[in-house]
Amino acid sequence: MPKRLPLIDFLQEAETAPVFDVRSPGEYNHAHIPGAHSLPLFTDEQRAEVGTIYKQQGKQKAIKVGLTHFGPMMKSHIEQVEKILKQLNYKDNKILVHCWRGGMRSGGMAWLLELYGYEVFVLAGGYKSYRNWVLEQFQLPFQFRVLGGYTGSAKTETLQELLRLGEPVIDLEKLANHKGSAFGGIGQPIQPTQEYFENQLAQQLYQYQQKHFIWIEDESQRIGNINIPHALWNTIRKQSVYFLTIPFLERLSFIVKQYGIQDVQALKDAVERIQKRFGPNETKITLGLLDQGDIAAAFEILLRYYDKKYHQSLKNRENWDSLVTKIELNSVDPVFNANRILVHQ
Repeated sequence: MPKRLPLIDFLQEAETAPVFDVRSPGEYNHAHIPGAHSLPLFTDEQRAEVGTIYKQQGKQKAIKVGLTHFGPMMKSHIEQVEKILKQLNYKDNKILVHCWRGGMRSGGMAWLLELYGYEVFVLAGGYKSYRNWVLEQFQLPFQFRVLGGYTGSAKTETLQELLRLGEPVIDLEKLANHKGSAFGGIGQPIQPTQEYFENQLAQQLYQYQQKHFIWIEDESQRIGNINIPHALWNTIRKQSVYFLTIPFLERLSFIVKQYGIQDVQALKDAVERIQKRFGPNETKITLGLLDQGDIAAAFEILLRYYDKKYHQSLKNRENWDSLVTKIELNSVDPVFNANRILVHQ
C-alpha cells in the first residue's frame, strides 16, 4: 500500500523526490506546488462529470464512471511518469503523489504506480492541506531587513547581488513577474495567479525559516495584479528599512537605460493608467515628450512623481524615522552598494 505522509514530511521528501500532481489540468494550471509535475488522472471535463455523479448518484457510481476514463489511460500515465523521470535524470525509485484532498484520485494513481514498481508516497490531506499550510506561513513572525530607496536605485539588482554574496533574499518582483509601478509589467512575462504567487512565496519563506532574517524589497502591497498577503505585509511594514540614497540624475540615467528600449506606446499606456493621480497637466506634457522621443525628459517628470509617492509611503509607517537607516551612495552600482549595505547592517 502507498504510504501517506503529513505535509511537512512530504515537503522534505520533495526536496529530492519528484512530485506528481494528479488533479485536472485546469486545477494545476491555476496553481500547484512549485516544482510539481502535472499527471492528471482526468481531463477537466471528466473531473466535472465524475464530481457531478458523485454528488447526485453516490460514491460507487462515480468510481465506476471514473474507472471507464482511468482504465484506458493506465499505460500512458506510466509512460508519462517514465518520460518525466528520464528528463530529470532521476535514478531513485521513490515518487510523491497528491490530488486535492488526498482521496480517490491520488489513491488510484498511487496504486497504479506502485503496481508498476515505484515506491509511492501520498500527501495526506492533498493540495488542500498544502494551501492551509501556505496561508499559515504568512502569519508567522519572520524577521526581515527591508531594502528601500527611490525608484531607479536598482534595489532588485542589489538584492540579487546580496543573494550572490550568500544572504537570504526573497525577490517579490521576480515571483510576481512585475516591477511594481504602472510601468512594471512592460517587457515582463504574464503574472502568475494570486494563489501560485502565494505558493512560491510560502515555499521561499519556509526555505529560510532557520535564518535570523530575510532581505526583501520595500514594495507597495500590490505588485501589478498581485497582492502581498495582508498579514505578511503588516509584518514587513514594521521591519527595519535600509534606504539607498542615490543622486537623482544617477537614478534617472538608470531608469532611462531600462525603459528607453521599450515600446513607446506601452510607455504611454502606463502614463495614462496613472493620469488621475499624476495630474492632467503632467500627463499631457509627459505624453508629448514620449511622442517626441525625449525619454529622459519624460522620465524626469515621472521620477519626481514616484519619489514624492514613495516618500509619503515611507512616512506612513508607524515610527518610520526610527525604522529607516539611510545609506549614502554615489551611484547605481549594485555590486558596490550591496557590500556597503552589509557594512551598515
